[in-house]
Amino acid sequence: MLFPFLFSLLLIISGCSKDDDEVVDSTDDIVDGEDPEETPNDPEALDLSQYSSGQKVMMQTFYWDVEPRFEWWNNLSDKVEGWADAGIDRLWLPVATKGQSGGYSMGYDPSDYFDFGEYNQHGTVPTRFGTREELEHLIAKSHDLGLEVIADIVLNHNSGGGQEYNPYREKDTYTLFNEKNGNASGMFNRNYEHFHPNDVSQSDEGNLFFSEQDVDHDVPYVQDWLWKNDNSVAKYYKNEMGFDGWRFDYVKGFGTWVIKDWMNEVGGFAVGENFDGNADVLINWVGATGVSAFDFATFYKMEEAFDRFDDLNYLDGNTLRKVNPDKAVTFVANHDTEKDENEDNRIATESKMKAYAYILTHDGYPTIFYSDYEDETFNAEIKKLIDIHNSLAIGDVKVIHVDKDEYIMKREGNAENPGLILYISSGNSTLRRNVQTNWNNVTLLDYSGNTTYTPTSDENGMVTIEAPANGYSIYSITK
Repeated sequence: MLFPFLFSLLLIISGCSKDDDEVVDSTDDIVDGEDPEETPNDPEALDLSQYSSGQKVMMQTFYWDVEPRFEWWNNLSDKVEGWADAGIDRLWLPVATKGQSGGYSMGYDPSDYFDFGEYNQHGTVPTRFGTREELEHLIAKSHDLGLEVIADIVLNHNSGGGQEYNPYREKDTYTLFNEKNGNASGMFNRNYEHFHPNDVSQSDEGNLFFSEQDVDHDVPYVQDWLWKNDNSVAKYYKNEMGFDGWRFDYVKGFGTWVIKDWMNEVGGFAVGENFDGNADVLINWVGATGVSAFDFATFYKMEEAFDRFDDLNYLDGNTLRKVNPDKAVTFVANHDTEKDENEDNRIATESKMKAYAYILTHDGYPTIFYSDYEDETFNAEIKKLIDIHNSLAIGDVKVIHVDKDEYIMKREGNAENPGLILYISSGNSTLRRNVQTNWNNVTLLDYSGNTTYTPTSDENGMVTIEAPANGYSIYSITK
């Protein structure tokens, strides 16, 4: 859809800014009755369904220790249609196979890579999430709705094997995995030769975790069973179960070459959990593997800006998104951050919507956390933000102004899409800023609905936008 006017948002603000070519006036608190630019009539909003940013969002479909046990796949099957309608395009499922904790396992203690809830071991037939049949139904229904399904893969360590004498450690270790010991499927049986240390290698390139059951990826047998053979974990998950991509757990525990080899065999979308707030660590890992990473740097910058230091300047810090947005998977919360009582590892409830507004207007690939989406307090607002992201969040990102209490960013849009302006405030009163755009005599609207202030630009493109107290607005043009 073409428009008779320009849509790139050039915001020029008088005063000083971090950008040499753009300046900002000092913020003006609202004075009662002072609405010199507000239009007297309700403007007609754009039909956002007619616009596309070319990208949707991913849903993390679980939280730590989900309930009810044994019914999670059925629960998700009931929700996927609504998620598809809301603009979700990928589902990140929890680890789908049997762990040492059996019916209580969240899957991060993997025992049998091929038991999707069909073998009686570790005290249960179904996994915590349900049976294989229920999982297959969920995957099939998701595919019918056009949703990709992402498997959570734990390659670093194993748990739940039988005890055996380990000559490399000169003691007994729980490294025997066979039909009678934590591997009822009989596929990818393992023993001490397949864990560190052994006669192939002493340790991984990465950090040790579950050291006695630390999988040795240098062993050819391990490589064959994890990704090379036709019945390997990677190919079975893709070709038999129908998974479309991968979330790699704890990638600090092994070399980047493991991810590259896996992806060369099966491809698909992939994202790694490199739990590190240092942007350079993430940037280097993405460069070495060629796949995406969760942008923990952006997560911690939001936590610092909105909570820990209450200073929006932190939003302008270094992140993976800034350097390589195509490989940055952004998020506000996940199963680990929400189970951790450390306040520095989570974004406070009262700040979450500002954080979602941030990731759903900037570049990067946003992820929605199940518990936030299903929270009635947040649901309608998140849906609206997804709609804005999927329609107007397009074009180059440019931070126009940032200080302790304000953050203003624009998406440039393109010839067919107007883009948007995000205005976040942490102040205690409603704030406005005069900005100049390329839109002459055009009325703007806050598509988030957080303010009813609908200013109209003058013949020179000057206009004043507004952010509510301790909140945000997302402006774009009207018809």
